[in-house]
Amino acid sequence: MLDPELLLPVGNMPMALAAIHGGATAIYVGVPGFNARGRTYDFSLAELKELIDLCHLYGVKVNLAFNVLIFEEELALAQELLQQIIPLAPDAFIVQDLGLARMIRSMTKDIRIHASTQMTVTNQDAIYLLKDLEIDRFVLGRENSLPEIKLIKEHTDVELEVFVHGALCVAYSGQCFTSESLGGRSANRGQCAQSCRLSYEMYVDGEKRDLGDKKYLVSPKDLCGLDEVSALKDAGVASFKVEGRLKSPDYVYTAAKSYQLALQGHAPNEREREKLAISYSRGFFSGWLHGVNHQELVEGTYSSHRGLELGLILELRGKKVIIQTPHALKAGQGVVFETREGEKGAKIFALKTTKTSVELELHEFKDLSLLRAGQRVWLNSDESITQETKRAVSSREHMRRIPLKLELKLTPGTPVELVITDPEQRQITLQGALVAQSESAGFHKKIVEELSALTHTPFLIDHVVIEGERGYVNLKEVKRLKNQFIAELSALRVQKIAAFKPYEFSVKTQGQKIKPQLNIVLREKAQVDELLGFKLEPQKLSYVILDFEFGKDYHNSVKELKAAGFRVALATTRILKPLEYYNLNTLVRLEPDAILVRNLGALHYLQDKGITLLGDFSLNASNSMTVEYLLSKNLESVCLSYDLNQVQLESMLKNVDTSKVEVCLHQYMPEFHMEHCVFAAFMSKGSSFKDCGKPCEKHSVELKDSYGNMHFLKADQECRNTMYRGSAQSAGFLVPKHSLGFWRFEALHERGETLRSKIQSYLNLLDGTQDYHSVATIIGSQEKYGVTEGQLTATASWRDRKKSQDISF
Repeated sequence: MLDPELLLPVGNMPMALAAIHGGATAIYVGVPGFNARGRTYDFSLAELKELIDLCHLYGVKVNLAFNVLIFEEELALAQELLQQIIPLAPDAFIVQDLGLARMIRSMTKDIRIHASTQMTVTNQDAIYLLKDLEIDRFVLGRENSLPEIKLIKEHTDVELEVFVHGALCVAYSGQCFTSESLGGRSANRGQCAQSCRLSYEMYVDGEKRDLGDKKYLVSPKDLCGLDEVSALKDAGVASFKVEGRLKSPDYVYTAAKSYQLALQGHAPNEREREKLAISYSRGFFSGWLHGVNHQELVEGTYSSHRGLELGLILELRGKKVIIQTPHALKAGQGVVFETREGEKGAKIFALKTTKTSVELELHEFKDLSLLRAGQRVWLNSDESITQETKRAVSSREHMRRIPLKLELKLTPGTPVELVITDPEQRQITLQGALVAQSESAGFHKKIVEELSALTHTPFLIDHVVIEGERGYVNLKEVKRLKNQFIAELSALRVQKIAAFKPYEFSVKTQGQKIKPQLNIVLREKAQVDELLGFKLEPQKLSYVILDFEFGKDYHNSVKELKAAGFRVALATTRILKPLEYYNLNTLVRLEPDAILVRNLGALHYLQDKGITLLGDFSLNASNSMTVEYLLSKNLESVCLSYDLNQVQLESMLKNVDTSKVEVCLHQYMPEFHMEHCVFAAFMSKGSSFKDCGKPCEKHSVELKDSYGNMHFLKADQECRNTMYRGSAQSAGFLVPKHSLGFWRFEALHERGETLRSKIQSYLNLLDGTQDYHSVATIIGSQEKYGVTEGQLTATASWRDRKKSQDISF
């Protein structure tokens, strides 16, 4: 196996320099206007070329993050952008959208495709499914554990990339709709509003639960995988990825140095950990690399950068703060205190260290009355880290150099010959003037000194071989040869050719008007029992889709619904991990009429099971190219992405077979879908389902966000939590405008007459016996937190506040 890649984030040129000179072997940077960090600086094409050439000069690969969903009206724009970027010869595109992956691979074979973590790949079957897209690498979900990563690698030869450091999204990447739901800012479009970092109150069975000072209930600590590097190498991971395109050059440089040392086999030392924490940390944890630990992942009392935790305040003595800490401190460093009014920070003006404590004098900390004994203290800034980064990118003594082998032939009477070989075995061979006979052998030293004078270049002569003991050549000729090899080798290292051919869009034809059918999703056995009591004619529904928390209720529900004449579909879980195939086998054994497929791995695994397959919204079909691709995988229908608004939806519907398309008519937006279990974390002392006592089976839980919105929380069969928007969303206003094959009604907690009334109202809307206004009135009167049209009617495009291209440190 080749040495693993160390992949660092870049949001501007200073970060790129920090990555290069910190020891990165690859960087990733966003494609302008189309990447998952919308607030990062957008490089111009000229700046991108400069960046790519600079990285290639130093032997650093450049991966361009094109890792967002593409809407229909953007497909042509995406092609135009690719035609401009491909000739710049980046090493890879990081892609979320399946349609975009199709387009890139059709346009060029010269650039690699890496499947983004936004593609939600957590198992080997997803990799098998996408084989025809010729994807070279898959960035696994952050939630995969070490044993799972090892299992996936054992079943595929495709490269795997794993996050080892940085912020953790609480939701599975590609499956978060919270920012979209709350503010019309799609995480699948690079506009994440960091809703997981907000404060939430917990309501259990309708009563507010006192959690003390814990209010950041879905804000994970940051990932630090230094101790897991060796095990990940042994598992066959090809690329070690650091998160953080919105962070600082200090963060990038510190992470690059620390993880490069770990990859070289050095045990992490305490100082390296400290610098990592100071440069950016919400507290460190190994994430999910060792499986779930619901008591450790989320600390709960803060959600932003705190740095290195020092210890506690022991006492206040006048204007001095006495703290207890094992860490060495110095004047000028920044500290932050956890006070009753939130975080309060200051610089250390002076300090005195004793055997048991440190006495701090703070610079311009105006209200010491906020501080109390017992409060926690963190170190969150250190100028020495910034100075170290500056030296690394500006001092020739510390900058990265490219070691070269020099072979010099000085045979008298023949042209001098210089052969330069770089680490990648590229060679430059140059010839010059005739070699004269020298009276002494000492002249070689002067020639080597001249050829090694490369201070203002990225090169370093590492090995010298000379043939011809008494050969002599003029030093001006030596200098000319040196300048020539610098120019030619620099050009050779940067040179890379990438060609493309324009993508040919297929011509779509509109089908005939279609009689719409309604699918309904039920989530409890009691809802099935009530549906059977409604005396509803089965032919009025396409499928009754069951999505239960407890699989034990499926058998009787399927049997009873089939006996009543209903067609039954069972839903897979949103996520499939390598040891969870028993869930799919259980669904197959129950012999439903169809299976609602919610992840790419399940779609591949179920291909040969002889059951009709329906594609869910979680497959992220946001354009016609993705819809076409998914339908080619034996899906009967595809439910369109929840990221689409009305305009985007209508644009796509012009170019797809609408008889095979489904739109969600009524739902509670599934916002976070997460490995983190809020029930276990804050209603038990358990770290997993084995010792949590399963509070999810005994209680209903709602979370109230800082804006006053309520959100329902439900667990699935694998104990993953989904947070649902409390207010319902209806797409009923679209029904008169569009002829679609399928519409969907999703129940959550409805029972009795409320459930019956909603189903019947939407059936009436579809058959034209009731208009949307009257349906909306009925539905609205039954909703605890109201009903909206959500993002469907949002027309304004979110404009990110861009970071500047700061050229200073």
